[in-house]
Amino acid sequence: MSNSSLASLPSLPSADRPDVAARLRDALIGAAFTADGLLDLLGAPAYAALARGETVPALRATRGDTPLEALVRLFLLQQPVPHARVAGVLPVDVCLESGWLVRAGGDAGDAGDDVTATVDVRPYGGPDGEDWFVVSDLGCAVGGAGGIGSREEGVVLGVGGASTTLAGITVRTPVASALDLGTGSGIQALHAGRHATRVTATDVNPRALHITALTLALSGAPAADLREGSLFAPVREDETYDLIVSNPPFVISPGARLTYRDGGMGGDDLCRTLVRQAGERLNEGGFAQFLANWQHVEGEDWQDRLRSWVPRGCDAWIVQREVQDVTQYAELWLRDAGDHRADPVEYQARYDAWLDEFEARKVKAVGFGWITLRRTAAAAPSITVEEWPHPVEQPLGDTVRAHFERLDYLRGHDDAALLAGHFRLVEEVVQEQVGLPGAEDPEHVVLRQNRGMRRATKVDTVGAGFAGVCDGSLSAGRILDAIAQLVGEDPVLLRDRTPAQIRLLVEQGFLEPAG
Repeated sequence: MSNSSLASLPSLPSADRPDVAARLRDALIGAAFTADGLLDLLGAPAYAALARGETVPALRATRGDTPLEALVRLFLLQQPVPHARVAGVLPVDVCLESGWLVRAGGDAGDAGDDVTATVDVRPYGGPDGEDWFVVSDLGCAVGGAGGIGSREEGVVLGVGGASTTLAGITVRTPVASALDLGTGSGIQALHAGRHATRVTATDVNPRALHITALTLALSGAPAADLREGSLFAPVREDETYDLIVSNPPFVISPGARLTYRDGGMGGDDLCRTLVRQAGERLNEGGFAQFLANWQHVEGEDWQDRLRSWVPRGCDAWIVQREVQDVTQYAELWLRDAGDHRADPVEYQARYDAWLDEFEARKVKAVGFGWITLRRTAAAAPSITVEEWPHPVEQPLGDTVRAHFERLDYLRGHDDAALLAGHFRLVEEVVQEQVGLPGAEDPEHVVLRQNRGMRRATKVDTVGAGFAGVCDGSLSAGRILDAIAQLVGEDPVLLRDRTPAQIRLLVEQGFLEPAG
């Protein structure tokens, strides 16, 4: 990133004044400038609009004279606020001195001047009710259809849908070391600090590292080891981690205009490189979790493409959540940058450039989803690549961890051991019978999860009967023998053909080993 790009962005608050951050934090919480406080003040519609980057409803809801309304206008809506209005709420003088605030008319003036914020400060509720604050550049707390507030190359965004998705799917077991690669505004490092003894956060953009330091300090979180550089370049050769997370600049674009989203490599090479290099950086049993985009190339199976990314010595679970054709994809990211509001001729030229790039690479669509790796010593690692565009229940960290634990169980149990095992139907799984009204027997039976991935799977009569009586008391083999007697089938043949169905039900989380 060019120095000129950084120079054209506003100056940031000092990251070397933890005392000021602590005083500002106390003042914000004292004035109910929290996620709950904002919801109470704005109401659900205006609060949701603000999360989409739409400010008019919030402006209308903050026309009063309470301290909280003044803080919303100052830090979220980037409005000038009279010095006197915030003097009784914030430590204004030290905030001006350390760069959190500036006088609206410049450096000169008296206590009657308006003040403005130099950064966006957005309340963010932690998973256990923590009052956190995410810092970002002005007007860039979220992107979305309205476009970001600045198109400078080094601009730093706050929390968007991708950030919260990654935070939700991350496995949250206590670990010694975690790496947040491409930290941006620091949201993943903030989450990791709750369960990792040591957190390292890297970014190619020095402005992002500065803002991460502000986010952590203002949230009252432990400081992270901040390092500048691309991909794994800032990591020493002898360093490995128990957890690696990354919401990388995954956008497949022609060129690298915006550091936060454009990786600067051709096609999906950045995501592929990140995934392939992560394996050797993981400790045994450690997880690496990413958001990524990938190309659907003419004449190529997209699942095979992703399987080729998985490094040796790693299990993988890759979930494609969405697919867009190349025109939808180009329009999405042109709008994200606000290009739709620019000169129409320039917009058309940029749109053409995206389509030229896709055409040259024979890309017909782009997939988006999650990639989870787990370092394993297994002789035959497991790679699952699937499409699941349906609603899920976040957070999914426990669901992800359980997926890999089930893989270990299935790898360690052949069919004979499986039939000797005891299983339970997972809580919140319901059975649905589907068929014509009045029919004596259902056409098919569906097992459906109401939690986690919310999967549904068809099962035959034997599978439905087996799952229905799995309470951990009887072995799988004994249950099948009883079913064979009920349906008049040879128990030996039933034992031979059913383990594959049991494996699938365990793998997908409908059944779990008892004990």
